[in-house]
Amino acid sequence: MVTLDDVDRQLIALLRDNARLSVVALAKTLRIARATVQNRITRLEKQGVIIGYTVRLKPAVERHRIRALMSIAVEGNRGAEVVKVLRGHPNVASIHSTNGRWDLVVELQADSLENFDRVLGAIRLVDGIANSETSILLSTHKV
Repeated sequence: MVTLDDVDRQLIALLRDNARLSVVALAKTLRIARATVQNRITRLEKQGVIIGYTVRLKPAVERHRIRALMSIAVEGNRGAEVVKVLRGHPNVASIHSTNGRWDLVVELQADSLENFDRVLGAIRLVDGIANSETSILLSTHKV
């Protein structure tokens, strides 16, 4: 198990906000040595805490992208099986296990409503899915 201290958590928060910050800028913000920042980043990567860096785009940049949240109820104990299938689907952006009425919440993406309809149809046929409810995301207020 990995143990994170306050400096690790602050460093991760800064990288989440802007992964392109230089080590010098991170060190200045955290008020620690540049070498300490570099060593912590290297350690966090080796421990698998930081598994990659990405680019976030403003929703307006991808105007033709349809995004939706699909809530899924899984039959019995077939959650791992359903997640395995969904992980391999190219239109599935993320999968979250939840508590309450739904077992999973899945973010879906498609480039048109026609393709989105096909994605919904395919996912609804996955063995182990008992029921689902989908909501298209209309606007984003915080990125």
